[in-house]
Amino acid sequence: MNPGSLRGVLDVSNATWALSERSVLQPMWDYLQHNHESTLRSPLFPVILSVSMYLVLVFFYTVLDLLAPTWPSIRRYQIHQDRTVTWSNIGSTLALTTYNHLLYIFPAAIAQWLWRPPVPLPCEAPTLTAFLLGIVGCTVVFDFQYYLWHLLHHRVGWLYRTFHALHHQYRQTFSLVTQYLSAWELFSVGFWTTVDPLLLQCHCLTAWAFMLFNIWVSTEDHCGYDFPWAMHRLVPFGLWGGALRHDAHHQQPGTNFAPFFAHWDWLWGTATMPAPVKTKIRKERDEKEA
Repeated sequence: MNPGSLRGVLDVSNATWALSERSVLQPMWDYLQHNHESTLRSPLFPVILSVSMYLVLVFFYTVLDLLAPTWPSIRRYQIHQDRTVTWSNIGSTLALTTYNHLLYIFPAAIAQWLWRPPVPLPCEAPTLTAFLLGIVGCTVVFDFQYYLWHLLHHRVGWLYRTFHALHHQYRQTFSLVTQYLSAWELFSVGFWTTVDPLLLQCHCLTAWAFMLFNIWVSTEDHCGYDFPWAMHRLVPFGLWGGALRHDAHHQQPGTNFAPFFAHWDWLWGTATMPAPVKTKIRKERDEKEA
């Protein structure tokens, strides 16, 4: 086979790969534009999407919290098995979350909806590679931003007392603690989540997916469970912090500042490994054997 023929085969192969890769997300994107264009273009859509995702996740974990005391199959995965999430805990955290959204988030969203024109939608969907790399890139950038923000709010006493101490009222995490935040902290997180996809010039579909991924892993970090399918167990080499490390941060507030990855805490000497958790069932067994 001469070089020209080989080059033609490679070109055809590359073109076929590019076409198949693009076609993965294009049918879904065509369907969404054709059937839900007005909804997708509304500035309110990202807010409704993110709030809905958060409510679904905290509902799931809260049901587990309420069942755990009487279901050993759930309790065995709790990080703190000697602690019960009470209705009082649920009420206080949910009240602040509702207050923040009603007083700050939804008015800001309505103002944006009134003043900002509908968002233009591109005709083409992102390639699968661009979609996945965009989510990873936004996650890496967000992780670095929040690490610095978090570290600063722990090292500067006025910032901690004024803005961040509220989040640390709970030393043992459960899902509703995720957004048990001051309005300043809630806006900071929302700002980076919105701006980072713009900085990386991501497709709007990628931006929405990153938003949902961010909410998912943030809630998982605070959920209070160490499930076999948790992110820190799926990502190899201990690169992901996860629920155990973030719970350790609430126990030892001077450590584990990064929200997702573990490398910044390793590099800056702020990492700590959570102590092994002895299950309540094992404690009871050890007491009987003693």
